[in-house]
Amino acid sequence: MALENFSLSIRQGEFVSIVGPSGCGKSTLLDIVSGLTKSKEGEIYIDGKRATGPALDRGFIMQGYALFPWRTTKRNVEYGLEVKRVPKKQREAIVKKYIDLVGLNGFENRYPNELSGGMRQRVAIARSLAYDPAVLLMDEPFAAVDVQTREVLQDELLRIWEKTQKTILFITHSIEEAVLLSDKVVVMTKHPGRIKKILDINLPRPRTAGDMRASANYSSITRFIWEILNDVEQPGKHHSHGSIADEISPSALL
Repeated sequence: MALENFSLSIRQGEFVSIVGPSGCGKSTLLDIVSGLTKSKEGEIYIDGKRATGPALDRGFIMQGYALFPWRTTKRNVEYGLEVKRVPKKQREAIVKKYIDLVGLNGFENRYPNELSGGMRQRVAIARSLAYDPAVLLMDEPFAAVDVQTREVLQDELLRIWEKTQKTILFITHSIEEAVLLSDKVVVMTKHPGRIKKILDINLPRPRTAGDMRASANYSSITRFIWEILNDVEQPGKHHSHGSIADEISPSALL
């Protein structure tokens, strides 16, 4: 069993990250939400409608980019619109909008093998946004890029999310990344995956990776989540609400 007694509600426009030990079912959860995997029990609802399989109300971005190598940037971004049978003239305007949004002007006619890893992931993000899904599912999308590119992409994702206000469910092994990006962080247990704790991250927005590194509150929250993941109990502390009030604003905890 990959997941057990797992129940989570996400508000429209909310950015939610899930962290947990390897093998705790994070990616399985995303596969179930996407419709690529069927769960033996339980149900997924999006905007009140039961999700029974893959559909264009969900966009899925994986760490491997999953671009069509025979299609240019423009044609990759256009793919979901073609599936939705959007008229060609309308498609062109939408594709231009999202290529502009991810900062790939001038690379419209390049093939994936002509782009860097970071640029390929921007194409994947633009493709998922272009057909206007209700929910964006992201499975460790920046894991395959170097540290510097990852930080740039984190800032880019924050900028894009602030403009589009898409609902995002984000899987990551990085606590720092989860806290930087999210409104809410869900901490999972070891296999089988259950929810161990949910934290509201009420750090001010807009955020950047550079600003957060200099924030004492950010550092305290990331350390607190690390302690939860590793079952660390420090003298005078316990993992209950307000237990670290001297370090983290009470509003940072659910």
